Amino acid sequence: MPASRSTSASRTWRDQWPTLAKLLLPSTLGIVIFFVPVTLAGRHTILLDHLVHAARAALGEASGFYALTLIVAGALYPIYTGHWRRSRTDLIFTLLKWLGVPVALLALSGAGPAFLQQPDMLPFLFDKLVIPVGLIVPIGAIFLALLIGYGLLEFIGVLVQPVMRPIWRTPGRSAIDAVASFVGSYSIGLLITNRVYQAGQYSSREAAIIATGFSTVSATFMIIVAKTLDLMAIWNLYFWLTLLITFTVTAITVRLPPLSRLEDRKTEPEPDIAAGRRWATALKEGLNVARTAPSLTQSVWQNLREGLVMAISILPSILSVGLIGLLLAKYTPVFDWLGWIFYPVVAPWGLSEGVALAQASAAGLAEMFLPPLLMSDAEFVARFSAGVVSVSGVLFFSASIPCILSTRIPLDVGRIVIIWFLRVALSLTLAIPTGYAIQVLGAA
Repeated sequence: MPASRSTSASRTWRDQWPTLAKLLLPSTLGIVIFFVPVTLAGRHTILLDHLVHAARAALGEASGFYALTLIVAGALYPIYTGHWRRSRTDLIFTLLKWLGVPVALLALSGAGPAFLQQPDMLPFLFDKLVIPVGLIVPIGAIFLALLIGYGLLEFIGVLVQPVMRPIWRTPGRSAIDAVASFVGSYSIGLLITNRVYQAGQYSSREAAIIATGFSTVSATFMIIVAKTLDLMAIWNLYFWLTLLITFTVTAITVRLPPLSRLEDRKTEPEPDIAAGRRWATALKEGLNVARTAPSLTQSVWQNLREGLVMAISILPSILSVGLIGLLLAKYTPVFDWLGWIFYPVVAPWGLSEGVALAQASAAGLAEMFLPPLLMSDAEFVARFSAGVVSVSGVLFFSASIPCILSTRIPLDVGRIVIIWFLRVALSLTLAIPTGYAIQVLGAA
C-alpha cells in the first residue's frame, strides 16, 4: 500500500512538471528583465532599460513623431469611448488631453513662445519624459505578462496573507492588488480593487486603503524616475527601498483619519488558510493560474494592447499637466507656498536644497513626475528623496486621482488631498534619512 501511494504521488508530480515549468520559467525571466542589471555597450542597467534605449536609438528622429501619434490617439480615445461624458472630472481631463496635442506640436517643431522653448521647459519635458514613457509603457507591458500572468502574483499573495491584516488592515487577497499595482500599474490595481469591492469582498475602508496606498506607479514608470534623477546606478536599492517606504507609509495612514473612519463592513469575508498549509496552498494557487494561463503569444499581445491604451491615456495629460506644473513652479509662487507646508519635515535634516525639495514634493500633487523633473540637478539625498516621494505619494491629479474618482470606491477629492498630504509628509520623513544612510554606506 505505501509503495502504491508513493508511485501515485510520483506520477502526480511528474504530471505537474509542465505546469510547474509554466509557472517558473516566465516568472524567472520576468524577474531577470526587471531586476537584474547587466552591462551592455558600456551601460550598466536592467535589461528593460537596455531594450527601451535600443528602441529609441532605432527610431532616431522618428521617436518624436511616435510620441505625437500616441498623444493624438490619446486625445481621440475618450471621444471614441464616450468616457468624456461620464463626469465633470472626465470632461476636464479630456480637455487637458486635447491641450496636449498643440503642446506636443510646439515641442516637436520648436515653435511658439521663447519661454516654452527654454531647455528646462518643453524640450526637457518632451525629450526626457514624454518620449521615454511612450516607449517604456508598451515595451514594459509586454514583459509584465511574464510577472503577472503565470501565477507568480498568486503564489506571493498567499504567502504574505499573514502580514496583510495586522500591518495594513486589508485581507490577504489584497496582496495581489498591491503587487499588481507595483509591478503592473495603478490602473491594473484599481481595476482589480474596484471589481473585488463591487463583489462585496472588500469593505469601503479596505478598498480605499488599497486604492490610495498600493495603487502607485509601476516599476516601468519608476525606471523613468530613476533615469531622470540619475539613480539607475543604484536601481535595485532605489526600487526596493521605495517599495518599503511606500508600504510603510500606507501602514501608518490606515490608522489615521480619514481612512480609519470609513465603513469596514463587507458581504464576502475571506476564509482563513489552515495552519501548516500556506506553502502548499501558495504553490497550488500559482499552479492553478499557470495551468489556465493563455499562451505566451496571447498574453504578450493582450498586454501590449493594454500597454498602448495606457500609454495613449496618460501621455497627453502628462504633457499638458506637466507643462502647467512646470510653468506654475517656475513663474508663480503656488508651489512655493504649498511647499512650506512640508518644510518643517525637511528642515531638521539640514539639506542645502531643503526648500526646493519641499516645494518639488508639493508639485507632485499635480503630476508625479514633477518632483523628479524639478530636482534632477540636485545633490544625491535630495534627488533620492524626490524619487521616493514621487512614487510613495501615490496620488496625483494628472492620472491616479481621476482613476480613483471613476471607480465605485467611496472617496471624494477632499479626502484624497488629505491622504496625499499625510503620505508626502511621512514619505519625506522616511526618505531623507534613508538617502543619507545610502550616502554614508557608499552605495550612492
